This record gives sequence, C-alpha cells and structure tokens, in this order.
Amino acid sequence: MRYAAETPSRDSRRFSRSVANMLLATFAFAVMNVFVKQLDRIPPMEIVFFRCLVSGVICAVEIARRQIDWAGNNHILLVARGTFGTFALFTFFVTLQHMPLATAVTIQYLSPIFTAVIGVFLLREQVRAPQWVCYGVALAGVFAIKGFDARVSTLYLLIGIASAISSGMAYNLVRRLREREEAIVVVLHFQLIGIVAGLLYICFEWQTPVPWEWFCLLMCGVLTQIGQICLTKSLQAERVAQVAVLNYTGLIYALIFGLTIFGERYSAHTIFGILLVVAGVLLAVLYGKPKPPEVIEETETAML
Repeated sequence: MRYAAETPSRDSRRFSRSVANMLLATFAFAVMNVFVKQLDRIPPMEIVFFRCLVSGVICAVEIARRQIDWAGNNHILLVARGTFGTFALFTFFVTLQHMPLATAVTIQYLSPIFTAVIGVFLLREQVRAPQWVCYGVALAGVFAIKGFDARVSTLYLLIGIASAISSGMAYNLVRRLREREEAIVVVLHFQLIGIVAGLLYICFEWQTPVPWEWFCLLMCGVLTQIGQICLTKSLQAERVAQVAVLNYTGLIYALIFGLTIFGERYSAHTIFGILLVVAGVLLAVLYGKPKPPEVIEETETAML
C-alpha cells in the first residue's frame, strides 16, 4: 500500500522531467532551424556534416570524461537510429531551404503522429482512443496552417513527409535503446553516421562558407548537442507517444521566428491552425496521464 501511495509522486516527477527535457530540446532545435535557414547558400548535406561534426566532438569529449564505452552494445540499433536520423535531418534541411520556415517546420512536425503509429507496431505501445482523436485535431491544425501555399511544390512536400516518417522511426529506435545504452552514446552514433554521410558528399561537392556562415554552422552543432541530449533523455524516461507530441510546440516557435526574423505573414486559417495544434497537444497530454498505481509497478520495473 505504501508503494502505491508513493508511486504517483515519483511517476509525476519522472513525467515532469520528461516534459521539461522535450520542451528544451524543441526550443533548441527551433533556434537551430533559424541558423539553417540563414545558410541558403550552403548545400544541405554540407550543413549536416558540420552540424554533426561539432556535436560529435562535444559527445566524444563527454564520453571520454565519463569513461564510457563509445561503441555501445547494440550496434545494429545504433546504426539504424543514426541512419534514419541522418536521412530525416538531410531532407528537413532541404525543405527549410525551399519553403517558408513555418511551412517546413509544419510538415516536419507531422513526426509525432508517425512516432505514435510506428510505436504501436514496433514497440507494442498502446495509445488511448481519446489520444488518437487529439492527434487528429493536431494533424488538422497542421494542414490548416499549411493551407494552399503556392510556394510549396509537390516534390518538397513529399520530401518533407519522408523526413517526418524517418523522424518517427528514429524516435522509436531511441525508445528501443532505453536502458541498453547511455543517452550520450545514442547521440554520438547519430552524429557519426551524419559525419560519414556528409564527408562522402563534400568530397565531390564543396561550398566554402564565409565568416557568418561559419558561425551559423557552429551554432547548429552546439544547439544540436543540447537538443539531442534533452530529446534522448525525454524519450528514454517516458512513453514515446506521450512526450513526442510535445514536439508540436516547435511549430509555435517557427511561426514566431518566421514572422519576426524572416518577415513571413500568416493568414486567418494559419492562426486557426495554431489553435488547433495547441488544443490537440494539451488534450493529448491530459488523456495520456499516468496509469493507476496498481499497474505502475510493472511499467516502472521495465523502465529502471
């Protein structure tokens, strides 16, 4: 009985940390998107290379300091996570350079929907019926924001959707690696795959950055490190579908940055879409509240 009384408080703290980490990760990635948008002269794969290089060096230093085995134990899963993550990153950068910021991020933020769907099949997680309705509301908001933007071609729309699907797979692989690998090791392998893929590209195509572009590339790497660590900790501490939906807050940042930095203008249907997304997120978190005490013991045992 004592365990049942104490568990909700402990689970609540665990959930709060997960939410805080996801929100911090989302903000870091949102600011990074602004820097990527500034790099319209640099090929997307070159940006991937430098982004992963900076973050990879930071990871290596931290791993050496903590004396952790950098190779990990689950090599196939680590490589798969890095591959899906790198492809998602590259395709997202392509859309950032060919779409308005808010539109590109809107399409990318379909990923929590794919995360939840893939999680049902890959991780056998269950999503409550009301949550599916909330995802539908948020998804409707995404399409309302996109509207009928003539600046978005079918090709780049499909590339954006491919990026979102790859992100959903990568998030679920992070979840599969919980308890099996240190968070920093999972992040490092993502960066290593990105470095290798980027290096192969720049051997054939290279665009020399100017000083301002070098700064943007550096910030992309630093913000990546912050975002990836927080993201990995969040996904490894809580159910995928429950925290991944908080990625939608990045859409709000994108709309604000698009308006204030890039001068993007938003119509009435875009504002309506924002409200739908926010409503969907808040309701999904509400309906995804922790299970009753009697079933938490088994869940927490699997997490620890």
